[in-house]
Amino acid sequence: MGGYLRTTILLAAMTAIFVAAGAAIGGQGGALVALAIAAGMNLFAWWSSDRAVLRMEHAEPVGPAEAPELHAMTARLAANAGLPMPALYLVHDDQPNAFATGRSPSNAAVAVTTGLLRSLPEREVAGVIAHELAHIRNHDTLVMTIAATLAGGIGMLAQFGGLFARGRGDNGRSNPLGIIGVLLAVIVAPLAAMIVQMAVSRTREFEADRIGAEIAGDPLGLAGALLRLEQGRDVPNHYATPATAHLFIVNPFAGGLSRLFSTHPATSDRVAALEAMAGARSAPRGNPWGR
Repeated sequence: MGGYLRTTILLAAMTAIFVAAGAAIGGQGGALVALAIAAGMNLFAWWSSDRAVLRMEHAEPVGPAEAPELHAMTARLAANAGLPMPALYLVHDDQPNAFATGRSPSNAAVAVTTGLLRSLPEREVAGVIAHELAHIRNHDTLVMTIAATLAGGIGMLAQFGGLFARGRGDNGRSNPLGIIGVLLAVIVAPLAAMIVQMAVSRTREFEADRIGAEIAGDPLGLAGALLRLEQGRDVPNHYATPATAHLFIVNPFAGGLSRLFSTHPATSDRVAALEAMAGARSAPRGNPWGR
């Protein structure tokens, strides 16, 4: 499925959730208001969500003077991938992680945490960068960034619904579902948004792992990085939110319900696929014994 078709489906699904939550909170009037807000957010998400996500994660641009080795590595990998050089950003966070954003390869950005640069060897950093470049080449970053923006909006609408439930004075007369509808919006809307994120995220990670390993020419380097990043999830991430968790190469949240509602496949499955890929690359072609 093409990147733009996936984006259209995502926009439609998130908009439907948004409007349904508005209807549950405020009836027909709430649905119309939510539809108007969703239309504005869709336009914003299409044109500006990449910059919004970078601001949400407190990412700072980093130039070749500040990080010459990272820039040289990324330029080499981007050339391998047939992509223009993306903008590089640094997130001052101890948890090792990374993400990519941007609606097209020509305005894409890759952000890495300071924890990643400190804790991973060069070979594994290259694997992570190549994985993010694979997302850019597949136009996944557009889908992922829009999902983050709209999921955040749905979360804000749910919070408004909670305040509305506590402060309303009409006893639910403006909404045929009454207080039950408000509670459904508060509980169900963010859950539905999370399920949509999961649906569009999990299969993309396996594909980005495969293509990233080809870009770097080193499946085991990426496999080692994933294992190290999985261990690093115990370090708190100060900027990620449930709405942006699917952007990262590994889920930044560990424990609790994060495993049940994870936007990523199990790291062990991803590593196994990369190890199998490495084995296939190194296996001899044909049977020299003729059997």
